Amino acid sequence: MQEPLLGAEGQDYDTFPENPPPSLGERTRVGAPQNKRVFLATFAAVLGNFSFGYALVYTSPVIPALEHSPDPNLSLTKVQASWFGSVFTLGAAAGGLSAMLLNDLLGRKLSIMFSAVPSVAGYALMAGARGLWMLLLGRMLTGFAGGLTAACIPVYVSEIAPPGVRGALGATPQLMAVFGSLSLYALGLLLPWRWLAVAGEGPVVIMVLLLSFMPNSPRFLLSRGRDAEALRALAWLRGADADIGQEFQQIRDNVQRQSSRMSWAEARDPHVYRPITIAVLMRFLQQLTGITPVLVYLQPIFNSTAVLLPPEEDAAIVGAVRLLSVLIAALTMDLAGRKALLFVSASVMFAANLTLGLYVQFGPKPVTPNITVGLENAPLGDTEQPLATPTGSLTLVPLLATMVFIMGYAMGWGPITWLLMSEILPLRARGAASGLCVLVSWLTAFALTKSFLLVVNAFGLQVPFYFFAAICLVNLVFTGCCVPETKGRSLEQIESFFRSGRRSFLR
Repeated sequence: MQEPLLGAEGQDYDTFPENPPPSLGERTRVGAPQNKRVFLATFAAVLGNFSFGYALVYTSPVIPALEHSPDPNLSLTKVQASWFGSVFTLGAAAGGLSAMLLNDLLGRKLSIMFSAVPSVAGYALMAGARGLWMLLLGRMLTGFAGGLTAACIPVYVSEIAPPGVRGALGATPQLMAVFGSLSLYALGLLLPWRWLAVAGEGPVVIMVLLLSFMPNSPRFLLSRGRDAEALRALAWLRGADADIGQEFQQIRDNVQRQSSRMSWAEARDPHVYRPITIAVLMRFLQQLTGITPVLVYLQPIFNSTAVLLPPEEDAAIVGAVRLLSVLIAALTMDLAGRKALLFVSASVMFAANLTLGLYVQFGPKPVTPNITVGLENAPLGDTEQPLATPTGSLTLVPLLATMVFIMGYAMGWGPITWLLMSEILPLRARGAASGLCVLVSWLTAFALTKSFLLVVNAFGLQVPFYFFAAICLVNLVFTGCCVPETKGRSLEQIESFFRSGRRSFLR
């Protein structure tokens, strides 16, 4: 390339200047939330993320149940279990790929609503499964729906949210995904695996019903020449008493500058490829922290380590901690800023992954080898290491370290990567680029999830955790060198920053 892609010196690539907090009048002009309808529209959209989070961890309680299934057509071997856990991410990658087209063809709202079709079909297949192929197809379809919503919902939310609360609202997709996972863990203690699939269809139906009454993104409507409809949508989102003239004109001017489709030659311009590359690398590094294999195999991981509580209860506790952490991030993101939370998040995940690796290698072992979904064929590590007793205090370490890891992820690298993706991508490429980010993310997740069990069986459970810890150090460097601070900036200001690099555009 002709110039450095990331971390270039000088004005051409600098983070946003530290400005004093805007006055009350300035906050009102940039779209302080005077109308609560924007929260209703956000809630309707992020129900898709609830279903995504629910479907993602569906295998955690289901794999152990299928290991003991009396039906030979449904009893899973270790290889089949690895496919059952990982095929979801292949579907999610396909969903992200389709979003590159649907996001701009149908619009953000209709693309989210369209995701209900494969989601309902997938849950129905798993609920009525009579063989392995129905389970795998159901997982892939729910993964497709999850990948589609993962690309469309953050863009929709960022485009309807006022700058003053965009950080908080931008965290709601991750918050609802976490709440969906927690709901699955909790219901897994009460319901058989078929009814877990039936229960997953409820939020999808509610999402479609609510979104039917919500407006489309004003930016998308303007890009299609539907100015009057865009004005009505913005007025509905901001309230009848809000002065939307300046905001509407700013959005329309930005859309008009980018009314034509982007060519490949334009994609090589720094103001285009820099934000896209940052967003893609953030999604790639986010997955390399190990979050997806940990969530997918959470209960089996606890089964293969010495833990004080039953593994299914440990999984539910971790889900509750994850929900609390994302809630804290949503409340602090517009106060602390994105970069500060990313630094803290990566540091916490590094410490937790290193602790888990050291515990697995040198700590106590389970009293008996795991007989449900063992991650290894034999107890981990050397047989000379002490066996854990059910009441040993040291057996709290896997639970506590996993809780800390999930907490670190959920307060930074979980929600902020989605938020930054929707904030920094240029408008003309936002639909396709967000799909590319999801595609890269879930292909990475598939590679990790499919290889996780193989690596554990070959080298031990500690090896993946050491690798994840090393990636967290890379994330720290990447955040410091490449990630801009977007707190309190409108989408048009952020785009002007990448386009010009001049601080005056941000004052």
